Amino acid sequence: MTGRVLFAVLAVLFSAATSQAQTSGQPAQTTGFVRLDRVTASRPLPNGLELRSGSAVVQITALRDDVVRMRVGPAGDLPEDASWAVLAAARTSSASVTPDSSDTSVGFHTAKLRVTVQKEPFALTVTDFDGHTLLTQLPSRPIEYNGASFRAYFRSPDDEHYFGLGDKPGPIDRRNESFTDWNTDAFGWQESTDPIYKSIPYFITFRRGVSAGVFLDNTWRASFDFNKEYRDAFSIGSEGGALDLYVLYGPSPQAVVRDWAWLTGKTPLPPLWSLGFQQSRYSYYPESEVRRIASRLRSEKIPADVLWLDIDYQLKNRPFTVDPERFPHFEQMIQDLKAEHFKTVVITDLHIADLPNSGYKPYDEGVAGDHFVKNPDGSTYVGIVWPGKAVFPDFTRKVSRDWWGTLYANFLQEGVAGFWNDMNEPAVFQVASKTMPDDVQHRIEEPGFKTRVASHLEVHNFFGMQNSRGTFEGLLRLLPNTRPFVMTRASYAGGQRYAATWTGDNSSTWNHLRQTVPQLLNLGLSGFSMSGADVGGFAGSPQPELLTRWLEVAAFQPIDRDHTAMGTYPQEPWENGTAEDLNLRRHYIEERYHLLPYLYTTAEEMSRTGSPIMRPLFLEYPDGAVDKQPLDLADSGAFLLGHDLLIAQSPFPDELDDYSVALPLGAWYDYWTGLEVATDTNRINVDNTQVRQPEVHIHPSLQTLPVFARAGAIIPEQPLVQSTDEKPQGPLTLRVYPPAVVGAPCSGSVYLDDGVTYDFQKGQFTRVAFTCTVTAGGLTVTIQPRQGSFTPWWSALAVQVYGASKPASAAASSALDGSAIRTLQTNYDAAQHSIAAIVPDDGKGLRVNFTY
Repeated sequence: MTGRVLFAVLAVLFSAATSQAQTSGQPAQTTGFVRLDRVTASRPLPNGLELRSGSAVVQITALRDDVVRMRVGPAGDLPEDASWAVLAAARTSSASVTPDSSDTSVGFHTAKLRVTVQKEPFALTVTDFDGHTLLTQLPSRPIEYNGASFRAYFRSPDDEHYFGLGDKPGPIDRRNESFTDWNTDAFGWQESTDPIYKSIPYFITFRRGVSAGVFLDNTWRASFDFNKEYRDAFSIGSEGGALDLYVLYGPSPQAVVRDWAWLTGKTPLPPLWSLGFQQSRYSYYPESEVRRIASRLRSEKIPADVLWLDIDYQLKNRPFTVDPERFPHFEQMIQDLKAEHFKTVVITDLHIADLPNSGYKPYDEGVAGDHFVKNPDGSTYVGIVWPGKAVFPDFTRKVSRDWWGTLYANFLQEGVAGFWNDMNEPAVFQVASKTMPDDVQHRIEEPGFKTRVASHLEVHNFFGMQNSRGTFEGLLRLLPNTRPFVMTRASYAGGQRYAATWTGDNSSTWNHLRQTVPQLLNLGLSGFSMSGADVGGFAGSPQPELLTRWLEVAAFQPIDRDHTAMGTYPQEPWENGTAEDLNLRRHYIEERYHLLPYLYTTAEEMSRTGSPIMRPLFLEYPDGAVDKQPLDLADSGAFLLGHDLLIAQSPFPDELDDYSVALPLGAWYDYWTGLEVATDTNRINVDNTQVRQPEVHIHPSLQTLPVFARAGAIIPEQPLVQSTDEKPQGPLTLRVYPPAVVGAPCSGSVYLDDGVTYDFQKGQFTRVAFTCTVTAGGLTVTIQPRQGSFTPWWSALAVQVYGASKPASAAASSALDGSAIRTLQTNYDAAQHSIAAIVPDDGKGLRVNFTY
């Protein structure tokens, strides 16, 4: 080959590489090796500073006093400033800073944080003003680019712990683990499986009660190594895309959760019915079987709100169709179920059957609107999924998402209540990758983004998120005053704005029951508070005791859906067990319905603050251990439902042995008996001092899932109903757990609205706050006046005080002026160790005084 020909060939190859990099959203200049090993130039910015390290540019800015962002352009230009995850208002916000510099470093500080960059070697450090280091680069391993890929290393103190990254299998603490972000259809995943369905490149650090959040906003295949490569370092990297890093400061874990919600959005307030018990399987058909399941739930008096229809309701697995033979009266069935107070959720996978000239509306409209994903040669990409040959809407185009949303109109008119976006990793059959080819082309036509073409390598991890976004926004356009319910399997950071989720195709094993707790906790910390796992397991059939225990613990988790695979044994609560099993399963589902006021109040808090419904212990009690280490590490089966209830499933629920749970510091009550918990103390060596951590010792029993209530909590409960459509008959119960110390805080609240619409945004809600005060001779419970214009279902309150050892008298007075209202009749329940009094509630506020 002559030199001229060789030069021409190399020029063509370079041009092709440049073109590919540009269409992929990756700067073509990053084809070489770049190391950020020293600061070669710097200049201050009003909200931060800009640095040069050889050919690379680094911009570090403060979005708020407690949020810092670092962006890197290895070839001298910063990448496009756009994000699928970060809200535009957050990404473009700015805080004033004060520059700091010395002979060896440059930096700045805000009102809460100090950012320092060591000049040589280049090393970023973020600290607070109390001396806590939140993030610091490993000086010996500078940021490096090899072509389009990069990696950054950060110090990892030996007592720092890491949480988040979504529903990755494994322990709740990510330390000593490594992970890949690449959304994958992972049927039958196991504890060591990675990756699975979601990519959420965000984690929370926790060290001695102080937390920070770290987010790599990068949609490409990314990886996270926590102390595997280096025992004293963690690292993050990606095979392409931008190094766009956010650091969120607490110092409390709850503050970090609020920061994350500010950055990427909150989970919207769900419809009340989505918190009820839900029954599903792959698949309920024909129509008579769906009706049988509904009838049996009602005849067995098992409270339930939702029935799910998997793919077999469709004609030949074609989305947005109904099989007329299996479901000859589909619309009437939906209406009949509605009359029995069941909501119906149907699956609508994101693929569209490839059916030209067949009168299949989704395909015909998709072709007419040019809505489908393309091959590099411009032809429509076709993959094999459930309906056979299928095409895929290009969800990176707003116009295509808008069109997708219109496909739900008929289902909504027929009365379908919610929708299930499955297979949206996207999953593709008969190929080793289980997904689209890397070179499939997506057209980014989105407000706030440059219009361009991107390869599937860039789009893959957020494709499912944009699918659920199209569904959510489409439902809102069709029914603007009805809260959508969308369930998605795959997603990306920020996807909580559009959909609930679940942990995918788990298995009917004891280990998967055990895995559910850390997975749901890390999902909640990652923004996905409305989450659940297939109760009983999806792959395989559970042992009767396993199904019973799973239904027990799921009653205290955000989404409670019993679901199983085709070919497994029936898994409804009355199946696969004895009459005792059925009674236990029914009892725990009933307890969930009693707790709906508390659960819905917690969900409303989630929608305002981002705080998850299901919480790790360290989130509420960062100082709850005497050594300020997360209690969750030892008690992997324990979690909080809201602020006040602690559920203590065994760390190994199939074991017969007794186990201990280290409780957060303070007093706790047994939820079932009403007694204050008698704790033993376990000696712990902290700073060479012997201190004691309170523990409760538990003998496992199938009949009783250990649940504890925080001393100082007031928990609202309701009379039993069979569905959320049913109006509770009787008073709202306030379960009061007095603090152990006179003067200690004691509070609770209840929130209520119509459970369906957005009228709460117009003030049509009820919110009531409660407090209690321990006195020398008794207890005073104060009910504040109602806020909001919504009229609740109750007209009386049953105030029930726990921990009582003898009867007491009670009287009600006005909360406004203290004037007496009436003497109340009290009831002492020795078995429940409680005293109860019922008082009329007109919403104006009152006090109930108990005198012992």
